[in-house]
Amino acid sequence: MSSPAQMQGYLLPRLVVFFLLRIGGPVVAAAAGKTKVPAIIVFGDSSVDTGNNNFIPTVARSNFWPYGRDYADGLPTGRFSNGRLATEFISEAFGLPPSIPAYLDPDCTIDQLATGVSFASAATGLDNATAGVLSVITLGEQLAYFKEYTERLKVAKGEAAAAEIIGQALYIWSIGTNDFIENYYNLPERRMQYTVGEYEAYLLGLAEAAIRRVHALGGRNMDFTGLTPMGCLPAERLGNRGRPGECNEQYNAVARTFNAKLRGLVAKLNDDLPGLRLVFADTYQILAAVVNKPADYGFENAVQGCCGTGFFEAGYFCSFSTSMLCGNANKYVFFDAIHPTEKMYKLLADTVINTTLHVFM
Repeated sequence: MSSPAQMQGYLLPRLVVFFLLRIGGPVVAAAAGKTKVPAIIVFGDSSVDTGNNNFIPTVARSNFWPYGRDYADGLPTGRFSNGRLATEFISEAFGLPPSIPAYLDPDCTIDQLATGVSFASAATGLDNATAGVLSVITLGEQLAYFKEYTERLKVAKGEAAAAEIIGQALYIWSIGTNDFIENYYNLPERRMQYTVGEYEAYLLGLAEAAIRRVHALGGRNMDFTGLTPMGCLPAERLGNRGRPGECNEQYNAVARTFNAKLRGLVAKLNDDLPGLRLVFADTYQILAAVVNKPADYGFENAVQGCCGTGFFEAGYFCSFSTSMLCGNANKYVFFDAIHPTEKMYKLLADTVINTTLHVFM
């Protein structure tokens, strides 16, 4: 039997590639000034992690060049992209700061966190077993941090002001892809326990419990972003044994069925929980459209990432491949083999704004 160290040596090169993509792009106002949103509060994975993983012992990090190449002063921040994330374009649209700080960043004060905070952790999932693959922050731990955050707000702002922030904030959930890509289809344990449909039901139960927890703590306005066509990620094209280089349509089909079930959960919770305004943000269609006809959206390449060969590099592998880095990330849908470029994140944010604005007006 292999030792833990041997197993880690075997798994890490493969698993670093599968950090995740859950492209988060939620709900904001084209007429944001008409809607009072005091803060954007974020739960999820690498699609919305603005640097929490910088402060935990994990290889699931991006706080090194070329990540952040086009962000502010060009320095890496822990965001898995060349620049900002969809949630940050949303924050800016509401008249809030154009960046959302990571909760674990020791340099951020509670005053800075009062207008926006991300509890997200790259490589995590709804399933605790997913977070365990690369030793990142579980969703349960994110919720515990949120509870701590509410208490800090009360101390800093007073009970009434804290209650207003918590009650009127927009909560964004961007999580789920890692549970399939990094866990279910990559490791045997969950496949031995569950069929795909059973695993989807298990994940939905975890999502429901998390939403109920935030509602119990005062959250009311929420967006749960659906899965994108995860079979079209460059890394999944490379790993498609049936049709190498093509989208993995089995994975895409799972994303669609999971999204359909998420829609049902959203309707159920809106009926069950007093005052809840929860929307399902469908980012599947827009990314599928961009991948199908990238030129229509101003892109030249939707098959490879900007980093390295563009097919398998993510995380530290991108830092090893800077000699092959693309010149202009705006021509690419993906920055690495899994995560979108800033330009694609902006498009995702804009698209969801247009389809969900009426709910929060």
